Amino acid sequence: MHGAVDNAVAMAEVAKKDIAVINGGDNGFNELFVQPEIASYADLRGKTVIVDAINTAYAFQLYDMLAQNGLKKGDYTIKVVGATFRRLEAMEDKNNSASMLNLPFSIRARRAGLKSLGSAVQAIGPYQATGGFVMRDWARQNEEILVNYLKAYVEGVRWSLDPANKEQAVRFLMQRLQLAEDVATQAYAVATDPAEGFAKDSKLDMEGFRNVLKLRATHESGGEAPAPEKYIDLSYYQKALAGL
Repeated sequence: MHGAVDNAVAMAEVAKKDIAVINGGDNGFNELFVQPEIASYADLRGKTVIVDAINTAYAFQLYDMLAQNGLKKGDYTIKVVGATFRRLEAMEDKNNSASMLNLPFSIRARRAGLKSLGSAVQAIGPYQATGGFVMRDWARQNEEILVNYLKAYVEGVRWSLDPANKEQAVRFLMQRLQLAEDVATQAYAVATDPAEGFAKDSKLDMEGFRNVLKLRATHESGGEAPAPEKYIDLSYYQKALAGL
């Protein structure tokens, strides 16, 4: 499946499943949004911050950004709300002071008057938010299927990043995500930005993955971050690229 790489690590470490991350994706496009009256991180002391879940990737990003600015756990209240659209809805309540939001909800948040304190990657560095991961046994038994899937995925990324396809890509966003044209156009611009958009050919960002492991170790286990190689098998991805 393709999803949050941090979830794959949790499957390995918490559920003890034999998984492998097989390709990259994007950095999550997360920004920390606050109520308009919040002037600085210091203003979040004693306030409520909302998360999807207490111990998942984007919550770890939030904790780290707060810690960098002098706020440790206990200095604020953590409230679990769920998926991004629910967090944006929850920010309509002024009692909820901060949340991590990503595309296209970050665009909507800014238009609703919420204030951004900056992006996660600006604060914490490279981050491998999404990627492909599989059960290793299944992958070994279905190599041809997996390689063909990765070929199609890489071709899809190439199509998405090709400026010639911008108009059609924006229409897809409008239709599939029910977005207004201006919101879809802005989301497309962020997602295809050469510096921080979708990774070229869905390449895994090793530094970004190390950061995933570092944040999980810092804010969950309290120990040393394991080596990323423990969770990775890029052989299927390499075969897919060679076949394109």
